[in-house]
Amino acid sequence: MVIEIDTPQGPARAHVDAVAEPVGALVLGHGAGGGVSAPDLVAVSDAARAQRFSVALVEQPYRVAGRRSPAPAPKLDEAWIAVVNHLREDRLAGLPLVVGGRSAGARVACRTAAATDAAAVLCLAFPVHPPGRPEKSREDELDAVQVPVLVVQGTADPFGMPSAGSGRKLVKVAGNHSLKGGLDELAAAVREWLPGVVPSRAGR
Repeated sequence: MVIEIDTPQGPARAHVDAVAEPVGALVLGHGAGGGVSAPDLVAVSDAARAQRFSVALVEQPYRVAGRRSPAPAPKLDEAWIAVVNHLREDRLAGLPLVVGGRSAGARVACRTAAATDAAAVLCLAFPVHPPGRPEKSREDELDAVQVPVLVVQGTADPFGMPSAGSGRKLVKVAGNHSLKGGLDELAAAVREWLPGVVPSRAGR
């Protein structure tokens, strides 16, 4: 099911795949120049549904409008919060929400985790720093998240390798920023991690 959702930055789009008797929901955003059909997002969606999580893949307004260049971070965050709040009140009502995304989408999910009342955050290929610029670290965005975090990172990612931390699990898989070389390991990590972040419902 594809839903168009109004946000302060224009219409966004959510591709919602509900499961029977869900224990939770996973809401994922895309990378800066990519879309919701990225292989890692597809692999994670399949893994989440296998664990009885309904899944929503969110297209930011700039992508819906046909632009490839992302909006500034505050506008991305504002649109994302509007979409997650809408889904929480509509298609995903009553479910604990895990939020996340790949690359830039992971950054958005981290920055807004508190505002969206996320139960946990899933980061695919978190861009720790621009390629070749380790001094421009964005790891503070990960550090600020106060709920469980899973980061899945390619061992050859030019955007860097985050550290593990309190409440943060780091899984390294073969490959680069696309994660295409480690899709099986990625899916396995998600299947193992997801049920544990909503323990009060996972055993139902």
